[in-house]
Amino acid sequence: MSDQRLLFQQLFEDNSKRVYHLCYGYTGDSDSANDLMQETFIKVWQNLDKFRNQSQLSTWIYRIAVNTCLSYLRTAKRRATDELNDSIIENHTEEPSEKQEQIALLYQSIAQLEENERIIITMVLDEVPYAEIAEIAGISEGNLRVKIHRIKHKLTEIYNSNERV
Repeated sequence: MSDQRLLFQQLFEDNSKRVYHLCYGYTGDSDSANDLMQETFIKVWQNLDKFRNQSQLSTWIYRIAVNTCLSYLRTAKRRATDELNDSIIENHTEEPSEKQEQIALLYQSIAQLEENERIIITMVLDEVPYAEIAEIAGISEGNLRVKIHRIKHKLTEIYNSNERV
C-alpha cells in the first residue's frame, strides 16, 4: 500500500468521528451527515498532495468539513428548523431512551445556533483543543474562551426552551 493511502487511512480513522459529529451538528440528520463526511474525505484524498503543513492535518480536515457543510446548506436551501426537528424525531423508529431524547434535543438546540457558534460548540463537544479551535475559527484563544462561555449560555437557554415545548 502506498504511503499516501496509509496516511489517508490513518487520517480517516483519527478524524472521521469528529467530522461526522460536525456534519451532524449542521444537518441534524445521520444520512446527510454520513454523506457530508464521505464528501469531506473525498476532498481530503483529492487534495492531500496540496496540503502545505501550515496547520495541523486535523485542522485542515475540519476546515474542509466546515466548507463542505456550508456549501451543502447553501445549495440545499434547508427547510425551517421546525421541519428539521420533525424529521429527526421521525427517523427514530424504536422507542427512544431518555438519553437518546436528550441527545436529539441537544442537536436540535445546536441547529438553532448561528453557523460559527455551531462550528465552535461541535468542536468543544468533540474535545478539540482550544488552540486548534481558535485557529480554525480565526480568533485568539482568549476570544474563543469568551465565545464558548456565551455559546454555552445561549445553548442552555435554547435547550431549556425546547425542553418545555
